[in-house]
Order: sequence, then structure tokens, then C-alpha cells
Amino acid sequence: MINDIVAAVNNVLWGDGQLLIVMLLVTGVWFTYRLGFIQLKHFGHMFSVLKGSKQGDASGISSFQALCTSLSARVGTGNLAGVAVAISLGGPGAIFWMWVIALLGMATGFAESVLGQLYKVRDDNGEYRGGPAYYIKQGLKNKWLAIVFSLCLFMGYGFVFSAVQANTITDAWNNAYGIPTFYGGLLIITLAGLIVVGGFRAIARFSEYVIPVMGVGYALVAIGITLFNIVDVPAMVWDIVTHAFGLQEAGAGAFGAAVKHGIQRGLYSNEAGSGSVPHAAAGATPYPPHPVSQGYVQMLGVFLDTMVLCTCTAVIILLAGGANGTGMEGIRLTQSAMEYHLGSGGEDFVAAAITLFAFTSVVANYAYGESNLHMFRLDNKIGRICYTSGYLLMILWGSQAALPDVWAMADMALGLMTVINIIAILWLTPTIVSISKDYFRKREAGKVPEYKTGDCEIQGSSEKGIW
Repeated sequence: MINDIVAAVNNVLWGDGQLLIVMLLVTGVWFTYRLGFIQLKHFGHMFSVLKGSKQGDASGISSFQALCTSLSARVGTGNLAGVAVAISLGGPGAIFWMWVIALLGMATGFAESVLGQLYKVRDDNGEYRGGPAYYIKQGLKNKWLAIVFSLCLFMGYGFVFSAVQANTITDAWNNAYGIPTFYGGLLIITLAGLIVVGGFRAIARFSEYVIPVMGVGYALVAIGITLFNIVDVPAMVWDIVTHAFGLQEAGAGAFGAAVKHGIQRGLYSNEAGSGSVPHAAAGATPYPPHPVSQGYVQMLGVFLDTMVLCTCTAVIILLAGGANGTGMEGIRLTQSAMEYHLGSGGEDFVAAAITLFAFTSVVANYAYGESNLHMFRLDNKIGRICYTSGYLLMILWGSQAALPDVWAMADMALGLMTVINIIAILWLTPTIVSISKDYFRKREAGKVPEYKTGDCEIQGSSEKGIW
């Protein structure tokens, strides 16, 4: 009965009902319009905000660390397998629609990250915590909805998602090198435990060093493959554009498949609107000292995840003729394409990429769950020990389990989180617009934008002493 209920809910959220795809599309268009096409007009400023982003303080991590932490969770196996699935089911045109939803998602990511910063709180250690539960509680004055969101987040990011990522890693190790899944799981919980025991700051420091190396390394491989196959690039771009608008023989059917799978996989990858990234955004001490500056930083995260890393995977697959393959999808298509370009070393490269991409997600997921301990007054030694123990045990279990039913529960948790978060940020639109205009005015006046309580009208109230 439980499986039937989960399946029915997921069918409405992700399946035939396509509720979430419609909600996220509408939300992206809404904030793009209300914020004056901010992702296009302020594209350059988005990068310039990073110049002062390396410094944190006793209360918060740096904005750069917050960006890397959010990318740790965003950049996962979906960047390798999800793009391949989109191409398998939707053809090359799916990549074009993945780009479109990323551009819209940048505005949504901006909006939710601004709220995460504005309504953040200090925990018992004096460190910043925040996220949708906090802006629902303080901005909308709706405690029960905040608690429901936190419970969904604990189930998804706190426990289940890390188990699934661990399963992906141990399965890759087992297939490539014959390592038993149990021993692979022990290695993962040992490494993860050494990092997460240091809390949010340790996770941020880990992300700050690993994510740039991982992302740049993967991008350089893709650039090298592109340059080596430069004569085929114009034809590849033409295929993407023509398939995106159904201009090939298949016509309307190909157009519909390209739109559906490109949008769906893009949404899964960049997480804009799901309510996960505001937890990383809230943990930062931003520069300029204004909530909107963290909106720009996390908007950049959507761009890097989808427009850069997902595009790298797409280029690798399409230049190997992957769109014409049959019987392959997911990570196998990516592995096949990499072997085409790099020979036998391609399989080892993909195995290494899976390990790094999935492991960074495992670690960042812990941080998102920990950020919500304060909601239940569990941000103390006992609360953290219980949470960490459950988290590590779920990783060990997940490393050996068959996970289709758990995946379904994870999808339901993420879907419910997203529905609640979208309702909240749409409800808080007046605050998002008001505080954004405050930033724009101060910047246009030639000042370094700085926010203080009372500078503009907001819904509800932020915690005293934060601003």
C-alpha cells in the first residue's frame, strides 16, 4: 500500500501529471519577468560579485565556499547520466531545452537564495543557518508548513539521497574493479565521517578545494575533445538546433520529446526551485553585505552546473555519435562516448568522475540536513551525534541495497519539498522584488550595497541582530 501511495504521488509530481515541470517553468518565467530579466541584464555582475567572495567570518562561511557547497550537491551523477538519458530519449534537441530551462532557473535560484540570506538565523554555536523552513516560518509566519518542509528535507537530503549516491559509487567500483560493495561502503562512510564531523565549515572547506579542481578538470577534457573534433562541431550545433524545433523527419514527435526530456533533466540537474540551495546560501557572510549578493552567487551556480558541466557531457556524447546509438542510455552512453574519444582509459575516467561527483553530493547533503536541526532545537551535541549516526548508517546500507523503492521515496520527498518551496517563494515575491530594488538603487548610486533592517519593506521579519 505504501509503495502504491508513493507511486501515485510521484505520478502526479513527476509523471503523467507533470505538475512540477509546469510549476518550475511558470516560476522561472515569473521571476525572470518580475526581476527584469536579471540573468541577462546582470550577467557580468554575477561574476564580478565573486571578486570579494573569499572572506567569511566567525558567523558564516565565505560566498565562494557557499557556491562550492551548493555545487557539491548539484554536481552529481545527473551531470554524467542525466544528460545521456535526455539525449537518448529526446535526441540532440533536448540539450537546447536544457539550456532554456537553465536560463529560467537562474532567476528562480536567485529568488530563493536571496530569501535564504535575508531570513537566516544563528544557531547555538553562533553560526548562520537558513533555508526554506526559515523563510516560511519568519517571512510567512507559517510554522507548520516550515516543519513539513524540514521533515521532507531530512528524509531526502538528510538520509535517502546519500544512500542512493553511495550505491552509485560502490556499484561503479564493483563493476570496474571487483571491489565488494560492503567494503566500498565502509570506505565511503570513513571518508565522509572524517569530513562531516567538522560540521558545515569543514564541508565548505572540502567543497572549496575539490569542486574547482573537479569541475575545471572535467571541462578541460571536454574542451580538448571538442578541439580534437573541431571539424564536426558545426554539424553538432546544427543537429541540436534543428532537433530542438522538430525540423527533422520525425517532426512534432521529436519536438515534443526534446522539450520534455531536456526540461526535465535540466530541472533535476540544477535544482533551482527545489529549496536545497538556500541552505548553502544562508550559511554565508556575503560581500557586498546584502542578501541580494548571495542571490547572484547562487544564480552563477545554476549557470555552471547546466550551461557548463552538462554541456560538456552533451558535447562528449554528441561528438561520439551518441545520439544515433541504440539500446544505451544513462551512464553507459557516457562511458561509451568517453571510450570512443579516449580509448580504454575512458572507462577509468568515467569511474573516477562518478566517484568524485557522487561523493561530493554525499557530503553536501549532510550539510543541508544539519541546517534544519535548529528548527527542532537539535543543533546541540546529542542532536548532531544522532543525526550523523543515522546519516552514516544510511550510506552503509545504501551501498549494498537494491534501491528502486528508496529512489521512489527520494523522488517523492524532493517533489514535495519543491512544491512547498515554490508556493513559498511565489508568496514572498513582494519581498524578493523589494530587496532586489534596494540593491539595484544602491549599486546605481555608486555605493557598495549594504542592507540594514528597515531599508526596505519585507514580509514578516528577519531575526534580530542578523542585519
